[in-house]
Amino acid sequence: MPSGSSSSPPDFGDPDFREAFLTLHRRLPRQAPGSDATTRHLLSLCGPLPERPRVLDLGCGPGRSALLLAAEAGAEVTAVDLYEGFLDELREAAEARGLGDRVHAVNADMGALTCEDGSFDLVWAEGSAYVVGFDRALASWKRLLAPGGALVMTECEWTVEEPSAGARVFWDPQYALRSTARNLAAVQVAGYRVSGVHHQPDSDWAEYYGPLGERVRACDDPTAAAPARAAITAVREELDVRERHGHEYGYTGFVLRPVTAGDGGAWRARPETPADVPGVREVNLAAFETPLEADLVDALRADASWLPGLSYVAERPDGSPAAHALLTRCEVSGTPALALAPVAADPAVQRSGAGSAVVRALLADARRRGEALVLVLGHPAYYARFGFVPASRFGIRAPFEVPDEAMMALVLDDTVPVPAGTIAYPAPFGV
Repeated sequence: MPSGSSSSPPDFGDPDFREAFLTLHRRLPRQAPGSDATTRHLLSLCGPLPERPRVLDLGCGPGRSALLLAAEAGAEVTAVDLYEGFLDELREAAEARGLGDRVHAVNADMGALTCEDGSFDLVWAEGSAYVVGFDRALASWKRLLAPGGALVMTECEWTVEEPSAGARVFWDPQYALRSTARNLAAVQVAGYRVSGVHHQPDSDWAEYYGPLGERVRACDDPTAAAPARAAITAVREELDVRERHGHEYGYTGFVLRPVTAGDGGAWRARPETPADVPGVREVNLAAFETPLEADLVDALRADASWLPGLSYVAERPDGSPAAHALLTRCEVSGTPALALAPVAADPAVQRSGAGSAVVRALLADARRRGEALVLVLGHPAYYARFGFVPASRFGIRAPFEVPDEAMMALVLDDTVPVPAGTIAYPAPFGV
């Protein structure tokens, strides 16, 4: 969690300031917003793990997460931090809990790791990815994951569409916060699929800032050396900004897995171009028993519900469409939403991941545009892989009789209230 003055970021390049700042944080339970409950929840989103999973905990601090993962997941944890003081705390705690053989504290730079490729079942970074940057973390840590492994990170994000000047004057000089939608788009670009997203509660901040605030009050000595005073000033301003602007930003946890060929990783997905229109029709004609879906796509192109750029194709090596997916405007009780339909893949490439690739890319683009809700009528087992759940959980229903589990919804932005009611499809759907 960065800390600093609104007039300028703290000078961590100054060794005296850095040492004073780290000393101020010694013997605190956490070095970023979090909780054991959040760690457990993120772990649950990872799904089944090996009997003794290999975990790399990056920016581990005093090791609260490392200790929990070792104790409750039976993990073999390599815990990395640059500050030896935190690592000493972790070693002491691991020995005291009988976990010394499972937690290995390593002094290393998370931005310059020498671990072998495929060494870990989980790469874990609660509150520390900002040190290297979200995008760089996504790119550089992927190689460390064993097949089926997951990257778990928490990231500070804007929770409002237009952050205030007061919040920006603190954050912009030291770390460029983004929205969940923009970070999910970056995840897609970096070649991951999302296994889970968790918006951390305000209580996670209290677990960090409560002890830190008490420490600052206890150490606030006007006769202290200049570096110590500067460190206290930096932390006090961070606490003050949180008190005044905390509703504008928060931490979000992501559980991510690299896209494989079966997920569509072998396919390039992109918005359709005018040249793709005949090929898109051919894909829909080949994928379905009747021309109804192909005719529906053509009719939607001429309808007011058509959203330029939200008709996507997965392309063959020659650039022609191999799969197609479309989002158009619909409504739920007068609130705008998106309808995903149709989704089609040429039978010659089915089960190759082409359909998954085009759906993932399309949904990532919708998130990037700020859309909040997508609805689909389809096979529950297939669409669940993208995060869809039964729409009835939100009080959303189709305008016709349909099995409950087949009418599904995906919330792209959970800061926006989900409307309840009946779906109003565009006229070309004929319902």
